Amino acid sequence: MMTDRLASAKFRAPVRREEALALCLALGTLGLGLSTTARAQTITTFEAPGAGTSSGQGSSGISINLEGAVLGFYADSNNVVHTFVCVSGCTSPRTFTTFEAPGAGTADIGSNCFVPQTCQGTYAFSNNAFGVIAGFYRDSENVIHGYVTAPPYKTFTTLDEPDAGTGSGQGTLALNVNLGGEVAGNYTDASGVSHGFVTAPPYTTYTSFDPTGSVFTLTAAVLGLNLEGTLTGEYFDSSGVAHGYVRARNGTITEFNVTGAGTASGQGTETSGINDLGMITGLYIDSNGVLHGYARLANGEITTFDVPGAGTGSGQGTEPEGNNLFGLITGNYIDSSGVNHGFVLSPSGDITTFDAPGASNSPAQEGTIPTTPNLFGEIAGFYQDANGVFHGFLRTP
Repeated sequence: MMTDRLASAKFRAPVRREEALALCLALGTLGLGLSTTARAQTITTFEAPGAGTSSGQGSSGISINLEGAVLGFYADSNNVVHTFVCVSGCTSPRTFTTFEAPGAGTADIGSNCFVPQTCQGTYAFSNNAFGVIAGFYRDSENVIHGYVTAPPYKTFTTLDEPDAGTGSGQGTLALNVNLGGEVAGNYTDASGVSHGFVTAPPYTTYTSFDPTGSVFTLTAAVLGLNLEGTLTGEYFDSSGVAHGYVRARNGTITEFNVTGAGTASGQGTETSGINDLGMITGLYIDSNGVLHGYARLANGEITTFDVPGAGTGSGQGTEPEGNNLFGLITGNYIDSSGVNHGFVLSPSGDITTFDAPGASNSPAQEGTIPTTPNLFGEIAGFYQDANGVFHGFLRTP
């Protein structure tokens, strides 16, 4: 079935906002009844060809588009990062296409490439229904550059925000691409300060922004920019407290804080994604350092939630990673032992928890980390095994 969808991708019309709203109303709104249910699921694990097999190396699934194409990156045995797209469930090497951005570095400078920006090479973060990809690469001088590419991934447009720094670890991170080809992300200037930006085809002009009171602005990655051109993220104030924001296409920025969010450094409200109806999901960190999930509707109404089984100690709790058009939310929760597990929160409020086969049960490893869902509820993600090696997974409902 996935092969059929991919074959017909170029002929499929995008879902209009009005149609999406009708579908959401037909399926029910976000009830958040928080009942835990067991549902049928299939979890397929995969390795990108060429992925390394030592601790801190391996494969990850980062994004999955409407057509079921999984986008991710892998770290090879020399700790260099490469990007891949896999189709048909990522079930064999022939379903993978790998590529490198021209100018990407090839030196071994890191030992855990799954901390973004750590290693040289090509990272990918977002793919739209037409297969357009946004990401960034770290060059041989360790400067970071954004890029956009499209099938067959032979031609790349480099994205360098004009005010981005050119020192090691500085530069431009392209983190989102929507159906119209607009790109959003953040860049680090010569002083090491992060700012948000948006750009659109032909990517010759950039709009930089910072919410009022921000000393460090970030955009949510992968699903942070919707079809309407609305962008979400978080910023940190001078006290180190995080605050959520929504930026409309016209540049208007609305800031928000979830009730219960802590007001000390390292606490506050963070965002993970926004769907085409303007619903945002993310987490807030309370005054005890515990993580909680939330959903914010376009009208500003916020509902909070905790996954049953989530720990209640500092650094533990519920951490949403993304949401789809119908309001389905995916993410991970950290239990009382510090172990990561996956969860899916349905629009009706049912919560399903899961672990990828082979995922470590040690707090020393990442465990199971679902990243993003597509319109069909298919979820991409990654997990770390007991030996510290990363593996990608695809969960189908």
